[in-house]
Amino acid sequence: MRIMGLDYGSKTVGVAMSDELLITAQVLETITRKDENKLRKTLARIKEIVEEYQVEKIVLGYPKNMNNTLGDRVERTMEFKEAVEKRCNLPVILWDERLTTIAAEKSLIESNVRREHRKDYVDQIAAAFILQGYLDTLKKGE
Repeated sequence: MRIMGLDYGSKTVGVAMSDELLITAQVLETITRKDENKLRKTLARIKEIVEEYQVEKIVLGYPKNMNNTLGDRVERTMEFKEAVEKRCNLPVILWDERLTTIAAEKSLIESNVRREHRKDYVDQIAAAFILQGYLDTLKKGE
């Protein structure tokens, strides 16, 4: 069994994948699109990845504000969640994504990735942080 992590943004979706033992999350790719509302190709790519890795569950970053209120991206995230569930016929779990993009940026800086290249990786690293947070709670429940 594998679990996929997604970091949904206005023009990108960061993708991460668990190992088969559900211990670690690894970055996979960033899916880009020209328009926020054009999701057909994005959903098709997610479906391909689901089939390729035999994914059984998806964890999607949930954009809460720092004060625990819901941000303006919540409505779009919920629409994306429903579209992914419909397309992939899998459960999609919402996971608090606060500070994941900041943590991803920080890890890229610490890894000496040049500023102009960071945007290529930040979403998939954020997806890995989202997924790893979820995987860590699974371990605690054992």
